[in-house]
Amino acid sequence: MTHASSAAFGFEPGAGIPGGRGRTGVITTPHGTIATPAFVVVGTKATVKAVLPESVADLGAQAVLANAYHLYLQPGSDLIDEAGGLGRFMNWPGPTLTDSGGFQVMSLGVGFKKVLAMDATGVTNDEVIAAGKERLAVVDEDGVTFKSHLNGDRHRFTPEVSMRVQHELGADIMFAFDELTTLMNTRGYQEESVARTHRWAARCLAEHARLTAARAHKPYQALFGVVQGAQYEDLRRQAARGLAELEVEGQRFDGFGLGGALEKENLGTIVGWCADELPEDKPCHLLGISEPDDFFAAIENGADTFDCVNPSRVARNSAVYTGDGRYNLLAASHRRAFAPIEEGCDCYTCAHYTKAYLHHLFKAKEMLASTLATIHNERFTVRLVDDIRAGIVAGDFAAHKEEFLGRFYARSRRS
Repeated sequence: MTHASSAAFGFEPGAGIPGGRGRTGVITTPHGTIATPAFVVVGTKATVKAVLPESVADLGAQAVLANAYHLYLQPGSDLIDEAGGLGRFMNWPGPTLTDSGGFQVMSLGVGFKKVLAMDATGVTNDEVIAAGKERLAVVDEDGVTFKSHLNGDRHRFTPEVSMRVQHELGADIMFAFDELTTLMNTRGYQEESVARTHRWAARCLAEHARLTAARAHKPYQALFGVVQGAQYEDLRRQAARGLAELEVEGQRFDGFGLGGALEKENLGTIVGWCADELPEDKPCHLLGISEPDDFFAAIENGADTFDCVNPSRVARNSAVYTGDGRYNLLAASHRRAFAPIEEGCDCYTCAHYTKAYLHHLFKAKEMLASTLATIHNERFTVRLVDDIRAGIVAGDFAAHKEEFLGRFYARSRRS
């Protein structure tokens, strides 16, 4: 049984990939639908850096994901609740998602900032911390105590706090508070962490049910459980089964997120393990990927939606994506290149500006450089996943995958 008002949220699977787990579908939320597979653009602090929300809509994004940890610290989830929720606060009319804050508490806490390794060869250490960094977060059974990266103030996140913060943010889809481990943690710690994340998931469901009832005047917010287990098949399957079966006070998870650091070469395999154990009538979101080969691997193994800051982050550092690979606009070869970033690209930037102009903007350190490059990269990524969805419907996913990846990675094979 689920909460009565959860009828505002749903998922309808569509066409499938022959012989695979991948499929299309439609997620229904109080603020619109999401045709899947779909890339969800990341607006960490209720903004996609350097880009107007209206531009995010124009480039084809169906949904935006913001970060509970950052918005809790600034400006405060209570303020966003008072403003009418995340979408109204940032003038985004479509579906919104918020992650639980678990990733930031862990990654900032161990000093890795924004990136987790996808290769753990020869490394196992439970006291994972970047060289020269102070540990800012400490995990215990009840939750996580951490220092703000902004001013050093001490804060406490528990499953209940994460649920309160996310309810106040008002996103259509929220994620249960989980403990994020790295590929560097030992097998024994991964086992403890999966068990602890399951206990936290039960607490999230209980608090979600309570807050949903208390805020019955608000649109229903879906809650996704987060599957951990690192690179271990038995732990991933155990975690997925446990979350799929979990029911607390009549509340079950509306969908699932696949979390943690994933070994790149095994990404599709790990997604497949989880998809095998999760119900087919609920969506599966893979947290934090955006490279073309990762999309194809994840989609054919059962992932429905994705988010990642990478397209906007690399854009601000002058790197842009094209069908022929990624390149850097600061390269001297673009100084007199009076052509768009990519011929045939339908983004606003390519329709109006040249590589020479963008090269100039980046050299001059003009803010407009970030705006124009980000629009292109986000459009490239959104369109890539949209095209994969169209390929599944047309029945030519495998041919599209071979053609796209062959062309995209040809440059790196030649270099």
